[in-house]
Amino acid sequence: MLSVAPPRLAVRAVIVQDGKLLLVNAYPGGVSDLWCAPGGGVECGASLADNLRREVAEETGLIIAVGTLCHVSEFHNPDTGFHQVEMFFRAGIVSGTLDCAWRDPEGIVTKRQFFSEAALPSVRFKPDVLQHLAFGDAPAITPGALERMAR
Repeated sequence: MLSVAPPRLAVRAVIVQDGKLLLVNAYPGGVSDLWCAPGGGVECGASLADNLRREVAEETGLIIAVGTLCHVSEFHNPDTGFHQVEMFFRAGIVSGTLDCAWRDPEGIVTKRQFFSEAALPSVRFKPDVLQHLAFGDAPAITPGALERMAR
């Protein structure tokens, strides 16, 4: 029987620039063709927006402005016990470009690429709703500020 751990919380950025969606492949060595929005695990003590800015900078070298919350996804693999809740935020690039010399300091993201809406049907990505988030009319959800709890 697998041990039960709390779900991992993650943040992801929906970045559309010049009509193209930014995706990353987080499988070193090309072990998977699955792409996702840039982002990653939330570190305790930092706001969701700060976590997202940090993760996107690490994975892409880009500096972003974090916008509104637009989606929440939940992933679970019962075979491994992996359980992750991901919050997707609209975001825009403040500075930087996708430099081919950039390397993720963690070595997790190995590919970064902008995809047109027309190209997405030939790309395997998660969550399935990502194309709609980027190019559809999904309503925005505004997140609250990080609040400190009193004892």
